[in-house]
Amino acid sequence: MRLPRWVRRILTYVALYVLLLFTVAASPLLVIVALVLSHWLPGKWRALRLLGFAIVGLLAESAAVITAGALWIASGFGAAIRSRRFQDAHYAALRWVLAVLVGSARRLFQLDLTTDVRSWSPLDDGVPGSTNAMLVLSRHAGPGDSLLLMNTLMNSDHLRRTRVVLKDAMQFDPVCDLYLNRLPAKFVNPNPGPGEDMPSGIAALADGMSDKDALLIFPEGGNFTPKRRTRAIQRLTDAGHTEAATSAQSLKHLLPPRPAGVLAALDAAPSADVVFVAHTGLDHMLTARDIWREIPVHKRLHMRWTFVPAADVPTDRDQRVNWLNTHWSDIDRWVEANSA
Repeated sequence: MRLPRWVRRILTYVALYVLLLFTVAASPLLVIVALVLSHWLPGKWRALRLLGFAIVGLLAESAAVITAGALWIASGFGAAIRSRRFQDAHYAALRWVLAVLVGSARRLFQLDLTTDVRSWSPLDDGVPGSTNAMLVLSRHAGPGDSLLLMNTLMNSDHLRRTRVVLKDAMQFDPVCDLYLNRLPAKFVNPNPGPGEDMPSGIAALADGMSDKDALLIFPEGGNFTPKRRTRAIQRLTDAGHTEAATSAQSLKHLLPPRPAGVLAALDAAPSADVVFVAHTGLDHMLTARDIWREIPVHKRLHMRWTFVPAADVPTDRDQRVNWLNTHWSDIDRWVEANSA
């Protein structure tokens, strides 16, 4: 059952600031405990690094929530909150939060980001198709991959105004709740029930994008796990989609893409260029135990951006589905070759 927005916000905001006050008040003791634990735990200063990242995250989120409140007041108590001026202000604040979180993670957890030298990247100079809107289709695997992708798109030299499709459960994060409910974004139920028209919502989100905009979609609908892969194949088989189920069985590292949202976005933004994003390096961290075991060991996240100009995107529906599956199979092979 979904909580009313006001109930959810009271619970999450109170939890955020109670946790922040406790952490600040108890920080001397927490640092001592982390130092002692780090001596016994594997890895270099594991507990201390995790504590440092938690403190940075709490401070950044708290500052962002206060900033959102100030923007609401400055906009005439929400009257002009959807205006271009205040949209830009919200994007600027969100860019700052992403830069702080990703920057601290890279330093504390020794995370390197590398791009396949044969691929295009939004960080490159002379970006092809930079005069068009952009539809970014990415695999979804590993902790924080959506934050890394949004940071790359929003804090590169090109400063894309990123729209994103994400799970409705992300609204329990106060910053996601406040900012992405004010900016162009779509919270969806990965398993919509009767009457929930997810494609129409994604089409509305893609409509009217300019050359400064990018729409980020994760066609799998959730992070990859072997159990989700098995369930996805069974769901396709039960629905009688034999060809799609066979195609899904050939994927080792990805869930089969759900085409409805992608097709809706392509129909709503026919002039948008498309970018397929493959990445690996964090995808083997499937559980909290995996994350605890791996952090803070040096990690390298490999990324590949495959650019498709709008003119090369198929227009027929069946051709688009086959085109999406072909690129998804290509990403799966790339992950297989680079997962070591």
